[in-house]
Amino acid sequence: MRLSYRRLLPTLLVLAVALFALACDRGAINSTNIQADSAAAEPTTHGAPKARSAVDFSQVPAERVEPQLKLSEAQWKDRLSAAQYNVLRENGTERPFSGALLNNQGEGVYTCGGCGEPLFSSETKFKSGTGWPSFYDRIEDGSVALVQDASLGVERVEVYCGNCGGHLGHVFNDGPAPTGLRYCMNSDALGFEAD
Repeated sequence: MRLSYRRLLPTLLVLAVALFALACDRGAINSTNIQADSAAAEPTTHGAPKARSAVDFSQVPAERVEPQLKLSEAQWKDRLSAAQYNVLRENGTERPFSGALLNNQGEGVYTCGGCGEPLFSSETKFKSGTGWPSFYDRIEDGSVALVQDASLGVERVEVYCGNCGGHLGHVFNDGPAPTGLRYCMNSDALGFEAD
C-alpha cells in the first residue's frame, strides 16, 4: 500500500495546529523570555486595575454569557473587515507574529475591534514571545469574559468581549507578576486608542 502525501497533508496540518496550541497553553514558546514592560500594576488614568490574583481556571463557565450588544451576522459583516470577522465572529486565530498591534509601543487603551469597548491598558502589555499581543490584566472587571474552550482537543480558556461577545483570544496562567496571567490576544480583534 502506497501512502499519498496529499492525503496525509490535512491530517498533518490539524496535528501541527493542535501541537502549537498545546505549546502555547503550556507556555513552551519563549516562556523563559517573558519580560513585563511595566513593573507593577498601579492604578492609572486608563483604569488599569490594582493587582489581582490569578484566574481560578476550574471555575470558568462552560457556556458564554449573552452579550449586551447584539447584531445580526449581516450587520457584523458590514461592520468588520474579513480578517476581523474571522477572528471576532468565527473564533479564528491570526498567524503568529503577523498582527499589526504586536509590536505597538504606544501608550493608550486597547479596545474591542468589534464594538470599541475598552479592554486592556498599554501599561499591562508585555513581550511574551508567542507572536500575539499579550497583557497580564484586563482594564477592569467585566471588560472581558471567559469560557472553557476544548475546540482543538486541548483544554483552554477563551477570552471574549464582555460587551459584544467577540472572540479575542485565550488566557493562560504563565504570565508575569503581579497576576501571573497571559491574555494572548489577536491584533485583528483589537483596536488601539492612543493617549
